[in-house]
Amino acid sequence: MFSIFGIMDTVDIKQFGQIVFFTGAGMSAESGVPTYRGRGGIWHRYRWEEVACQKAFDKDPLKVLEFHELRRQAVLKCKPHRGHGVLVRTEQEHPEMAIITQNIDGLHQRAGSKNVIELHGSLWRLRCPECGMKVEDKGPKYESYTCRCGAWLRPDITWFGDYLDEAVIARATETIRACDLFVSIGTSGVVWPAAGFPELARAGGAFCVEVNPEPTELSARFDLVYRGKAGEILPAVFSISAPGK
Repeated sequence: MFSIFGIMDTVDIKQFGQIVFFTGAGMSAESGVPTYRGRGGIWHRYRWEEVACQKAFDKDPLKVLEFHELRRQAVLKCKPHRGHGVLVRTEQEHPEMAIITQNIDGLHQRAGSKNVIELHGSLWRLRCPECGMKVEDKGPKYESYTCRCGAWLRPDITWFGDYLDEAVIARATETIRACDLFVSIGTSGVVWPAAGFPELARAGGAFCVEVNPEPTELSARFDLVYRGKAGEILPAVFSISAPGK
């Protein structure tokens, strides 16, 4: 079933037990977070080979860290939108709800969401490649570039050429298998394992909803599809308002 913004069916959250919201770049783009691919994307201005892969970090860690500070500063100028707020309110009423996100910007947490599974890591966390220590660091500039063991700290995100964290993928997979409602927001879902998430949810008997401005390769796999921005669609569709609205 396809719905057009302004003439749409609502989804009664109360009918579902386990709820999963799966979010991608489109969710953050509404807040002004720069995209990485496509027209005007970051990788048209920077070469990822020089600033966003392990080889670049090994060659010039300072250059890579300074680039990621620029990313952090850009994200800090952005604010969560009404769609983020709806997810916060849903979690308040359904504590078992989970957000699985491809985004590294932390906007869900800034909005107030607690149960967030970050598939590609976080821009606000560093890890030591030598001793494995992880450090939460939320300022515009890093508190330290180096670990207490003396090694350079690297952003705890999935760069080009990196493998996804198997434990995180396992947690996400388990969460999706158990859900009753699966809502995909702002993601084309063409990259694995994300491309398999809707089918995984359907196999478990979940009702599947897509919210995206444009059709995706996965649209036909959803029970209900809404065309529009998350900040407009979510408050209207999910019969729940953002905090303070």
